[in-house]
Amino acid sequence: MMGRYIEPIEDVPCGNIVGLVGVDQYLVKTGTITTFKDAHNMKVMKFSVSPVVRVAVECKNPSDLPKLVEGLKRLAKSDPMVQCCIEESGEHIIAGAGELHLEICLKDLEEDHAGIPLKKSDPVVSYRETVTENSDKTCLSKSPNKHNRLFMTASPMHSDLPDAIEKGDINPRQDPKERAKILAEKFDMDVNDVRKIWCFGPDGTGANMVVDVTRAVQYLNEIKDSVVAGFQWATKEGVLCEENMRGVRFNIHDVTLHADAIHRGGGQIIPTTRRCLYACQLTAQPSMMEPVYLVEMQCPSAAAGGIYGVLNKRRGIPIGSEPLTGNQEVVKAFLPVNESFGMYKSYLLSNILWYEQTGDTRCNLYSFVGFTSALRAATGGQAFPQCVFDHWQTMPGDAQNPESPCGAVVVATRQRKGLKEGIPALDNYMDKL
Repeated sequence: MMGRYIEPIEDVPCGNIVGLVGVDQYLVKTGTITTFKDAHNMKVMKFSVSPVVRVAVECKNPSDLPKLVEGLKRLAKSDPMVQCCIEESGEHIIAGAGELHLEICLKDLEEDHAGIPLKKSDPVVSYRETVTENSDKTCLSKSPNKHNRLFMTASPMHSDLPDAIEKGDINPRQDPKERAKILAEKFDMDVNDVRKIWCFGPDGTGANMVVDVTRAVQYLNEIKDSVVAGFQWATKEGVLCEENMRGVRFNIHDVTLHADAIHRGGGQIIPTTRRCLYACQLTAQPSMMEPVYLVEMQCPSAAAGGIYGVLNKRRGIPIGSEPLTGNQEVVKAFLPVNESFGMYKSYLLSNILWYEQTGDTRCNLYSFVGFTSALRAATGGQAFPQCVFDHWQTMPGDAQNPESPCGAVVVATRQRKGLKEGIPALDNYMDKL
């Protein structure tokens, strides 16, 4: 509220804007407040973009930390899409739709909401971890007391299934029979398997699932909650670089459990499940997914050649063009979000490694400026781009080879998060029979 003074009042007639004090403890972004018990919620805003670009902020003066925390809370309330969170490393992260959106958010935070000088990191893209093949072996993990064993594998989902889960077409609150019918007909899943989906994750709604494919196993239902908890933990922080997983299906093939319930509690099963899921991911050709913008660029037909030159140097893929009235045309293309920035460390690291290994001129050091600036320079300021988050795509190369583009992103992300160098070995998670 930005008024000159605050005046407490008993009631307000229709047509006025009111400030309700204390509601922000319960509603942060949007919500519906009513005294009518049969009222429907007002529809929550849905965005055509997703907060995939992140930046870390810290205050220049450590004593201003309480002001920064309060400013981030106000920023989260003021913008319905921006996400503010604290990482385990202690960094304060702001996630937005793109470089320009983040720039505006950071300006508001520095000048209005917090009112303190800030240090900002380079923009960083959120990635997702995934698998591209079925596990080449069944993974076994033993519990710390050695009395319980889990046998699991991982496999990639049907290419359209993660999108359907994220849109809400398939969700855990659906009628199981209805969900089973859709999964069997549209996504070629086995009818027996779809009836035994335990959960989705991370956060109960993500695009990963655990499927029970066991046959007549004792005490299995008693460990279900612990397995689900371990699954939510593992899918929130994948094994490659602690990013969320996406599009992975985990199958429980068999379990060996101690007859006494006290020896198969959550303390034994949850960490075992996490280790087993990590082992499954490492045996199923792990890879990274990067977010991709759909870019629409309007320009005169004579300047369209400059657009294709810029796209070619930034791994962009043109998907078509449409003529408009006069001599104008609209060019549509897919552009990886990471290529839309200017010269930043994470981009350069992957770019230099890929360029040195392959000599691919599309990945040279052309990108000293942001995509918009490069496009304007190439077309004499005649092209006007509009970027909207469209989909996730699997990155080329082997995630476990630091010299490939995918592996370079894993290395850069692990360095940024302060994790140990190199992906942990499979022996750390998988036990021998």
